[in-house]
Amino acid sequence: MLIKTKLIVLHSLRFGEADLIVRCFTKEKGSLSFLLKGVLKSKKGKLKSSLFQPLHMLDAVVQHKEGRKLSYFREAKIDFPYKSISTNIFKSSIALFLAELIGICIQEEEQNPSLYHFLEEQFIALDQSDQFANFHLKFMVDFTKYLGFLPQKGNPQEAYFNLEDGQFQATETNNYCLQNANTKLLQQLLQENKETTQQFNLNQNRRQEFIQMMLLYYQLHLSGFRKPKSLEVLNQLF
Repeated sequence: MLIKTKLIVLHSLRFGEADLIVRCFTKEKGSLSFLLKGVLKSKKGKLKSSLFQPLHMLDAVVQHKEGRKLSYFREAKIDFPYKSISTNIFKSSIALFLAELIGICIQEEEQNPSLYHFLEEQFIALDQSDQFANFHLKFMVDFTKYLGFLPQKGNPQEAYFNLEDGQFQATETNNYCLQNANTKLLQQLLQENKETTQQFNLNQNRRQEFIQMMLLYYQLHLSGFRKPKSLEVLNQLF
C-alpha cells in the first residue's frame, strides 16, 4: 500500500555497506522503520542519505504493509528546511537528544496527528529561536501530555512533587516525593510558555539535575524506558 505522509526522522543506522535503516514518526502511521537500499553509495538515486538526519521533517510517499517490520520510501523531500538546527552545534545537540528521547518513548505503529503537530511546532520553534538554552527542559515537561502522564499543576502550599503519582502535594507520602529546586522549576515550566521559560537564569548544574529528575519520572511511567545515550554530549554543552 502506498501512503502519502509527513514524517519526522528520529534515527538513522547504517546497515551493511550501502543501506540505511531509518526510524521515523509519521503523521499517518505513527512510528515506522524504513530500509533504504544502496542509498549510501548511489549518486543518481532520488533519495539522498542527507535527507535522513535527526529531526528532519519530510513530505514522503511510502510503501507500507501492516505487520512488516520495515517499510520503504518511494519519494521524499524536505517539508520544512531548517536554517540553524543543522549548523548550530548547540541546537543540533538538543535535536539529537530529543530525537533519541522521542524514539525511546514512542514505539507504537499508531496514528497520532495531535502529537505530530506538537512535534512539528516544537522543532520549527527551536530552529527559529535565538534563545534556546532551556528548550529541552520545557519540551520534556510538555511531551508528557502526549505520553499520558502530564504532571498535575500544584499550588504554593503543595511543595512536594510525587514522581510516582505525577502530582504536587502538601506532604511526603512515599520515597518518590521530592521537595527541592527541581520541583519549583517544574511548577514554573508547567505554568509558563516556551518563550518565557527561555528567560529563566539556570546554570549547567541546575539544568542537568532537572533532566535527571525528569528522566526518573519518565522511567517510572514508561515500561522499558532507558536513558538516552546522547545525554552525555548534551551535558557537555548545557
